[in-house]
Amino acid sequence: MTDYAQQYIPGRASGAQVQKGGEKWTLIVTRELRHAPEKVWQALTDPAQLREWAPFEADGDLGRVGATVKLTWVGTANVSETRVAQAEAPRVLELSDMRWELEPEGSGTRLTLWHNIDRRFVAWGAAGWQISLDVLDRLIDGNPIGRIAGGEAMKREGWQRLVAEYARQFSAETPGQQT
Repeated sequence: MTDYAQQYIPGRASGAQVQKGGEKWTLIVTRELRHAPEKVWQALTDPAQLREWAPFEADGDLGRVGATVKLTWVGTANVSETRVAQAEAPRVLELSDMRWELEPEGSGTRLTLWHNIDRRFVAWGAAGWQISLDVLDRLIDGNPIGRIAGGEAMKREGWQRLVAEYARQFSAETPGQQT
């Protein structure tokens, strides 16, 4: 782990919103990245790069339509099988419960993620994705700081603050607490 990784503290809650409906809400996270869509696409679909930043590991290439891939969420025994429903490099990647869109923005990319998530964990999901996307940005920059996800993210300075900020923004409860 680099010194920077040890010093990393997430910024304020920003770039996320929710669409509420039933037990599953849709978390929408938007991030402006300084990198071309092709580089971002590689980081979204290549299992080796996903291991460096994503909150899950994939046992196969996410860039092949129709592929069935197992996702193992970091720090849990939760393994879910997902199907790649859409993969239009370097624009759209859709899995069973996540959709990524990449739009060219100057010399960079506007990345938007839609993730269907249990409403009780939506603030945690927003905080986790914010941290993961910070790590992704540094990875593509050539300054990797290593994956920060699951229990590792939850132990970080700033995690509780970030979750509380998202819970307030979304008027959402978090496990063990009601707003």
